[in-house]
Amino acid sequence: MRITQQASDRAGSTAARRDQIVAATIAVLAERGYAATSYDAICAAAGLSSKRLISYHFKTKDELLAEVLRRVTTDAAEVMRPAIEAANGADEKLAAYIRSNLEFIAAQPDHVRAVQQIVSGGAPVPAEEADGALARLVALFDHGQRTGVFRKFDTVLMAVTLRAAIDAAAGRLVAGADAAHCAEELTEIFHRATRVQR
Repeated sequence: MRITQQASDRAGSTAARRDQIVAATIAVLAERGYAATSYDAICAAAGLSSKRLISYHFKTKDELLAEVLRRVTTDAAEVMRPAIEAANGADEKLAAYIRSNLEFIAAQPDHVRAVQQIVSGGAPVPAEEADGALARLVALFDHGQRTGVFRKFDTVLMAVTLRAAIDAAAGRLVAGADAAHCAEELTEIFHRATRVQR
């Protein structure tokens, strides 16, 4: 029993340290940018005594940045999923997707800045992160077409277009634009783009 407890404590401590490093990396990326996000800067932000604590938990900087992207995606999904699941019908789910995504961006500007810095800095973006988010949107559009709520269109192209629109709005939201207004505008744009013409 004692060994099990020690292993559990060690695993909890490891997870807490990884969380601390990821949170510090997000803060440094958001504040200083990709080029200035060094292990020294992350150590200072996290209050760590040595860069070896980072390399112990993350083999490379790319692995650390991939974890930042995964964490931001997970955090966004935790905010968005309940809103989307509570909505009825593909059109309402699409509106909930847009609203909850923009609300997350407005509430977590450092997360958005960190992702923007990683992408613009040229760090490798794990395909599963980008592909998974896109696949969920494609599935929503496919479902809307099957149920007759959405007109026929290229669902992959529409999903890419919606992601690009949200990414473009992110810059405005981080600068202080009203999330509710942006959500209303994008919801109307994509309602018009996807609806069945009657």
